[in-house]
Amino acid sequence: MFSDYLPLTIRVKRARGNLLKKFSLFPQIWKLVDSKTGYLTRSGLYKGLALVAFAQQGKQPSDKLLENSESQELPVPALGDLSEVTLLAQRLHRGNPAKLNHTYSDICNLDTIEVNLVPEKKGIFLKHVEYQVASKRFNSVVYRRYNDFVSLYDLLLARFPYRLIPKLPPKKIVGADSQFLEERRRSLLRFLTLIARHPVVSEDPIVQFFFTYTGDETQHKIREVFRRVPDEFATSELSSRAKELMPPETLTEFANSRDQIRVILLGISRLKHIADSLAIRSHNYAVDMAELGNQLSTLAAEQHGTGVWLTGSSSLWQDMKKGFHVISKEFNLLSTRALQQAVREETMVCERLNLLLDILVAHRMLCERHERGVSADHQRALSTMLSLKKRQMQGVIRGTDADTVEYLENKMVSQESVIANVELRNCFSLLCLHMETQLVHAHLEILATVLQSLVSVQIRGHSELAEVWKLIEPTITKCLPEKLASGSNGG
Repeated sequence: MFSDYLPLTIRVKRARGNLLKKFSLFPQIWKLVDSKTGYLTRSGLYKGLALVAFAQQGKQPSDKLLENSESQELPVPALGDLSEVTLLAQRLHRGNPAKLNHTYSDICNLDTIEVNLVPEKKGIFLKHVEYQVASKRFNSVVYRRYNDFVSLYDLLLARFPYRLIPKLPPKKIVGADSQFLEERRRSLLRFLTLIARHPVVSEDPIVQFFFTYTGDETQHKIREVFRRVPDEFATSELSSRAKELMPPETLTEFANSRDQIRVILLGISRLKHIADSLAIRSHNYAVDMAELGNQLSTLAAEQHGTGVWLTGSSSLWQDMKKGFHVISKEFNLLSTRALQQAVREETMVCERLNLLLDILVAHRMLCERHERGVSADHQRALSTMLSLKKRQMQGVIRGTDADTVEYLENKMVSQESVIANVELRNCFSLLCLHMETQLVHAHLEILATVLQSLVSVQIRGHSELAEVWKLIEPTITKCLPEKLASGSNGG
């Protein structure tokens, strides 16, 4: 049930909808319904919707237009796709903000990202690779260089130091072969997918800018626009409530969860190694079958004759060569099927495990940032505070003049305020860790889908290979001498 007042955040989000952002009369309607209080009343919302409907009918929005329609049923506007607004309302009304309350399916619904390699390299003197980046949520297609991703990563890390920010793949300066470029493309896709599906980070203007800006020099422009943006602690509505929202057992559970995720990370890393081995074996199998087919083709084309001196009047070799020619094509089909199997193993098993590994590693890095950053600042502030108190006590005992004592007291009060902020920041960091750990656990559903995919991929792959082997079997039988074909001398 909706309340009688809609928060400003919902109002702004509605204004960004697919319909209204393209609606030229929207600013005028906004002025007619905006009460300047930070809230939109229920009647104000209905008023705005009615004005939108009138505007869609070609009428000029005004208060008088509504007054003249009081005795009539107000028109209903065409609002288009409201899925984004629905998701937003669900997130804002989930209750305790410290609880994620997102399933992996909810997370996947936030956005779908595509990253494709542009075939031609750009640049006159120094060639560089471009990527085509598409976002379903923003309905956008933009072109980005690797350095654009670096700028995005740096800005997000500064903006969200207490959130899961996955790492970027390395930049290879020279000799970037096709395999490296493909691996980096996949890694960039995973990076953007995790960012675009993060319940908090994905809502930031930095992310929207990256997915929608179509101008030149993205890496410099995005830094120029957002370089002065403060970190999340300075702007989040949760900062002032961090102490009350943080569960009392957070410190103990933080250590436990860190150990748990470390164990999970080790296990998933090992599973990924096994999955890679499966894909490599399928690739090698494809290569071997292709080579086997090539060698049979070579034997089938052998032209040294079938004279009596060579064969002793036996036609066996000639018959076998005919069979080799037919069989070689089937082995090429085997190679194709094995290669398709390898691709399925890479995309449906290995890449999904890579995505899970990326978020697990991001959690490890987040824990390291917390201990290296906020905790260290907090300890330094406490040390300074204790030093001030000690000096104050010494000053009183030794009879230091009142001005000096007052100065120390004032400095202590000032430092206490700083310490309070550091403690609050520390609580906020732990609160974020609490929420981010829940996000990691939501992503663990990937492992279940990976195991399911592994089973289906192996069943399909082995079935397809078995079908080809069954096609080969009768041809092989025809190439054999009759007594071998009948199995009388099969030993």
